[in-house]
Order: sequence, then C-alpha cells, then structure tokens
Amino acid sequence: MSYLKKSWNVVHNKTVEYAIYNSEDIFNPENDIMLIDSDIDGSNRFVVVDQFVYDIYNKQIENYFESNNINYKIVPFESSEKNKNIENYIKLFKQLDEFPINRRNEPIIAIGGGVVTDVIGFVSSCYRRGIPHIKIPTTLMGYIDASIGIKTGINFDSYKNRMGSFEPPKYVILDKYFLLTLPKRHILNGVGEILKIAVIKNHHLFELLEMYGTECIESKFQDEIGMNILNISIEDMIEELQPNLYENNLERCVDFGHTFSPALEMKDIRNLLHGEAVCIDIVFSTILSRVHSLITKSEEEKVIDLVKKLELPYYSSVITPELFWESIIERTHHRDGMQRIPLPTDIGEYCFVNDIKYNELVEACKILNSYK
Repeated sequence: MSYLKKSWNVVHNKTVEYAIYNSEDIFNPENDIMLIDSDIDGSNRFVVVDQFVYDIYNKQIENYFESNNINYKIVPFESSEKNKNIENYIKLFKQLDEFPINRRNEPIIAIGGGVVTDVIGFVSSCYRRGIPHIKIPTTLMGYIDASIGIKTGINFDSYKNRMGSFEPPKYVILDKYFLLTLPKRHILNGVGEILKIAVIKNHHLFELLEMYGTECIESKFQDEIGMNILNISIEDMIEELQPNLYENNLERCVDFGHTFSPALEMKDIRNLLHGEAVCIDIVFSTILSRVHSLITKSEEEKVIDLVKKLELPYYSSVITPELFWESIIERTHHRDGMQRIPLPTDIGEYCFVNDIKYNELVEACKILNSYK
C-alpha cells in the first residue's frame, strides 16, 4: 500500500550577479562608488569598519556620508579570528535594530579585512532573511581572496567558519591604496593566498613571485608588476569560483592550503593569522605530495625556497601528525565523506587525493622538521 498521494515540485532559478569594481580615493565625497543605485536622497547606511581602518579614516568616512546627505551609523569592529564569533554576530543584529535600515535599498557596508566581510556577509544573509551588503576589503587577504567569493561565516565551538552561509554581495569595491596602511606582516598574510594560486594552478604566477615577489611586498603591490600579480590572482579565483559559487562540486583546487590550516589556525588562534596558517599548510601539503609520490624533491624545494625568500612562515610548533589527522577527518565530513585533498603534481598542476594515510602525515612532519 502506498501512502504517497500527491507531490509538488517547486523550481526557482536565482541568478547570481555582482560586480567587482576597481576604484581609488573612495572616501572622496565626489566619488559615488559607495552609493551606486542609491536613488533616495537622505537614505541610511549601516557601516561596519575594521578598528584599525576606522582609526585612520573615521573623519573622512563621516565627511563622505555627511557631504552626500546620508544618515549613517558607523560601528568599529575589532578584527581578529577570536572576535569572529556568535556574540559579536548577535551584537550587530541588536545594533541594526537600533538603527533600522530598509530591507532592499539600504545595504550594509563592510569596510575591512576578511573577518569583517565574513561576519557582515553572514549578518546580511540572516537579518530580515536577507539584506544587501557591499564589501570593501582593506587588507591584501581581503583584496585577492575573502571579498571575491560569496562565502560568509563565523567561528563556533573551536571550529573555523562552522556557522555561515552563501550570500552574494551587492558589489565589491577594490582600492589598492588601502594596502599602503598595512604593516608588513599583513601584506605577507595576503601573499599566502597568492602563493596558493601560484602553486596549485598558475606556474606563470609562481615565476612572477620568484622574480618580483620581494620587491612587490616592499612596494605593497603598488607598482605595475604588483598590480599584475594581484589581477592574475583575482582572475584565477573568479575562474575557479564562478562555475561553483555554492560549492556543489566539492573538488575545489582553491581548497589547497585549506585542508590543515583550519585546525592549525584555531589551535594557535592568538598567534597565527589566516594567511600564515594557509602558507604553512601549502608547505606541508607540498611535502605530503612528495611523500605520496606525486612530485619530486626538487619541486618541493622550489616551493619551500620561494616561501623562505618571501619571508613567509612554513612551520608551527603546534603541528603534530595527530592534529593534522584530526583535520583530515574533519575535512572529510566537510567534503561529503571523501578526503578530496588537492595536491600539486607539478608547479601549477594538481590532482585530488582520497587515500592519505596517517603514516604519511608522520613522514611529512619529519621532513618539515628537517627544514627548520
């Protein structure tokens, strides 16, 4: 006997489209980039700004909105992984209720690094079941990685980005001059994500980093070669993300550097930045690729030599085979029961591996220790 009497199918195709603009001097009142599509004189803007950025630009930001007759609320946000939590997420909800904005035509503006854009993206996806937001990255990490896609999230229960959503921004504004305010450590933090793309996907980008990486870091990517490196990184990220924005395909080469780094980052949350953890993961995963007989020792050494040349981190005292095995188990749940670990088979080429064994992690840890 069948209990199924009738069924209905609901089908709706939602187009995802957002622009990534290059601009400069974005706090100049005559630059209307933050007010695109704003047709309401005297409308509201809820603006969340990284505390470091706020300390430098608060007067300019205030003048921008006042000059454009915009009613605004600016919320400084202490940007760090430890503040990327549910307490601050709820606090922002309360502040939104105290400064109500229209649901569709008054977007939240997130000005800051990946922590700020991740948190605000998540808030915007949930507040009133979804309100628009604009992302303005001010760090190199945000510029070439965190702001480009549609993933949002906060850390929960000692796991990185355990709570989150997919939420496209209304648009993204890139202004390279923000990079001039960054200390060298935060420039290097973003270079970790550029290196990720170079090792796993783009041999030409790897060569550019070998030849010009040091001087680009010193110039904070303001020269022509630096901008070329940034543009290649962004284009490669878009090329990988655009056909798979919602991660229906869990084999993603841009997950390179992100198999072990979440566990490493959360284990040492007070000392490691995200890009630093990614860079250590890149080195470890490259060594693991050789242990797994996918690349040669000379290729492994090329990656590690470049990491050292660029003064990027490649080791952490908290690394153990046990920690990284737990990370593989966690990533396996995240990737639908398979490891799906992207590993380089050459500089700029890769495959996905599903049979990494614990003893290979032990061997890779020993080799990593030998490079100290």
